[in-house]
Parts: sequence; structure tokens; C-alpha cells
Amino acid sequence: MNKKSLFTIAATILISLLFFFRFYKLYEFVTFLSDQGRDAIILKRIITFEHFPAIGAPSSVGQVYLGPFYYYLVAPFLGLFNFDPVGPTIGVAILSIVGIFVAYLAVKKEVSPAVALIFLAFSTFSTILTEYSRFSWNPNLLPYFSFMTLFFFHQWLEKPTVRGGIIFGALLGFSIQLHYLGALLGVPIALFILWKLVEIRSIKKHVKSFIAAGISFLITISPLLIFDLRHYFLNFRQFYKLFTEGGLSSGSSYFSRLNETIHGLMQHSFQISTSPLVSIVLLLAIVIIGYLAYKKTQSKFILLNLLNVIIFLIGFALLGSERIPHYYGPVILSFYLICSSLYALIQHIKIKIFIVAIIIATFVFLNISNMYFLFTDGNNQISHARKVADSFEKYVQKQPIQTVVFPHFESDGQYRYFLEIRSYDILPADSSTQPEELYIICREECNPTGDGQWQIAAFTDKHLETQWKVDGVTIYKIIHNNTEP
Repeated sequence: MNKKSLFTIAATILISLLFFFRFYKLYEFVTFLSDQGRDAIILKRIITFEHFPAIGAPSSVGQVYLGPFYYYLVAPFLGLFNFDPVGPTIGVAILSIVGIFVAYLAVKKEVSPAVALIFLAFSTFSTILTEYSRFSWNPNLLPYFSFMTLFFFHQWLEKPTVRGGIIFGALLGFSIQLHYLGALLGVPIALFILWKLVEIRSIKKHVKSFIAAGISFLITISPLLIFDLRHYFLNFRQFYKLFTEGGLSSGSSYFSRLNETIHGLMQHSFQISTSPLVSIVLLLAIVIIGYLAYKKTQSKFILLNLLNVIIFLIGFALLGSERIPHYYGPVILSFYLICSSLYALIQHIKIKIFIVAIIIATFVFLNISNMYFLFTDGNNQISHARKVADSFEKYVQKQPIQTVVFPHFESDGQYRYFLEIRSYDILPADSSTQPEELYIICREECNPTGDGQWQIAAFTDKHLETQWKVDGVTIYKIIHNNTEP
């Protein structure tokens, strides 16, 4: 076989593994907790034309509201699967496969087929990409939108066209809607635009293209702009506070947080446990590899992705939040591209193959050992939520009802979803309206009538009518003492 045929076979095998890692025992392992239940309710209301949201969910850190783009992107999948919440998860899995495949083609076009194949191998076996493609959540698609933003930006900047500007502007807006950390993409993009302006010395013949990019970006980001205008720039103030006051920082210094950020990138992208010092050394080595690969190949796409990684680490370090894996979404594919570009620096073909084989084999071992769904049984969270909701049928006599879940730090979106699609009149969680019946879902021992939780405390003339157990939880039905049986 010639080299092209071998590359095609290898790429086909890796893409087949992408499907396997995303769909193997998927239903058994789907994450369907409160956030996913809350989103499923919103998706259901979009499909049934009950409500069209103009804003997305608030972020867990900083309470910055995201855009509604994700809801409209995955809502059709809920309808395709007859309101089974596995639908949006399958949508995310499919979109992640498409995203990685398109990213592979982008690297193949801009760098080389060999580097693209190594990049595809990293992406295929990456635990972080696999895990976040197996459930529905707005940040889970950010790695692919971020990488595509950089690719189409690079294409547009090399040959500015109105069409290219529209695509790039839209992708940047969508990336920011998926998670506010996508806004950090704006820094390397702005630096490259300045570089381009210095090169061309005149922007006159590219004015239409730049205007098209700007308008496209403003249109796709408009839900967030309108939200801020209507709420006295709430998002802007929260976002500014996050980066100027260290977010939820416990008082650690900037350099300490930068160290944690670098360590988190190494830990999550490679699935290795090292000391912070080793992480810094690794990063410096990879940055040098990226820069040398750019100098050798003269690929500005490599340089753009290298700059994206560096700028992101500097910007993310301003935040004091935990270094959770999904926060690295804007750079994870850029990082894998830089690592893959090592291939371009080695001259001797046998040495190339040997080094790459060792690196990929080590990466596969470290990552597959952390793909828990391959070796254990799942907890069937969708089935659990459905069973709990189904058990209400024998007990609900008067509506509207209200639900509360224990412990307090959890919420009940997953149960509310199935109660809503079964047409129960369930009050919003923050409603001050008195329900006819209150249902307390306890995952652990609790005091159903004496707890100080506000919905319980506000329920007048409490009387514990009955209780039952289903699938590991105890449910208490509370009625008003003057309620007729």
C-alpha cells in the first residue's frame, strides 16, 4: 500500500473508535441530573412552541448568563427521540464526532496529513473530549466551535471574503454563547488582525469583509447584548468582576493561580498526575515545539493555535475558580495540535515513527484507563428519574404541586422534567405560590416537616400524609392540615 492508503485506513479506524467511545453503553452512563433536567424542560418547551428562551443558563462560576444558542442547537434531537432526554446527548455525541472530523481535515489542509493523523489520534483517545461528549451540557461542544473559529478565522484572514467573514464572525459568537471563556479567543484573533493590517498596510479593499465579520458576530452574540441592555449590564459587570477580582479566589496570588492553570491543562489533557513544576517544564517544552514547528512549516495556523493556548492560560489564571476539565474547552484541540506538530520537527522517518508511536501508546494507555464506562456498570440516571416521577401517579390528588430535594445543595430538575412531560401542574422551584401538595424527595435521612428549607417552612398547616420509597430515595407527601381527603 502507498502512504496515502495507509493514512486513509488509519483515519478510518480512529473515526470508528470515535463512534465506539461515544456510544458504548451510552444510555447506562448518561449524566442526567438537575442541570440536564432543567435544560430538557427548556428544550421540550421549544419543541412544543410553549416558550422560546432569549437567554441561556447561568454559569456555575460568577453567575454569568450564557446565550441560548445551545438550546436551539440540540432541541431537535429531543424531538427526534420522542422527548427521551437521551436525545440531546446523542446530538452532542454526533456533533462532537463531526467536530473532530472537520478539525482533522482542517489540520490536514493547513499543516500535513501526518500531523493531522496524530492530532486525530490524540482527539480520539482523549478522556476529556470523550467524557464531555457523552452527555448534554452547553460547554461540551465548545472545543469544536473554538477550533473551527480559529480555522475559519485563519482562512478568512489569509483571503478576506464576505462569506468567510460571516462564517468566522458567527462561529466566534456561538463559541462565546457556549461559555464565557470562549471570549478569550478574541485576544489571539485581535493580535492576528493587527498583524494582517501591518502586512497589507491598507484595509480599503477588505472593508466589506471586515464589516461582514463584525455584523455576523454582533448578530450571533445579540441575545447576550440585548440581555445586558435590559438588565443594566449585569453580565458585563459579573464578567468584569470575575477577571478583576479573581472570581471565587481564596486569596491566592496570580502566579499561584497560573501555576494551577498550567497544572490543570497537563493533568486533564494528558490524564497524568505530576507535580506543578513538571507541568510547567512540560508546557515550556510544548510551547518551544509549537514555535519551532511554526518556524519550520511557516504555518500561521500553528502559530495562531499556539498563541491561543498561551493567551488562554494567562487569562484563565485571572479566575479563582477550580480548574475543572470543561473550562479548558477553548484550547484543548489547539493544545493537541501543538503536541502533534512535533512530528514536523524530526528529520529521520524511522525516528519519527518510533517517537510518535511511543507518545501515542503512552497517551492511549493513560486515557483508556480513565474511561470508566469501559470497565464498570452505569447508574442509569435517566431511568432513575423516570421511575421516581412515575411513582407520583398513585399519590397526586390535588394540583399544583411542588417538589423539594435533599440534600439542599442538589436540585430536582431531572425529576421535574418527567413530571412536566406527564402533564403534572408543578410550580417553578422559586415560586412563592402555595402548592396544594408538597413532595420532598430525600436521598438521605431528612426531617420532612421540621426542616428550615424555605419551601417547607412556607408550606402552611403541614401534615405528613404518606411516604414511599422508590429506586433508593424516600418521598414524603405533605398536605395542608385542612385539606379534604
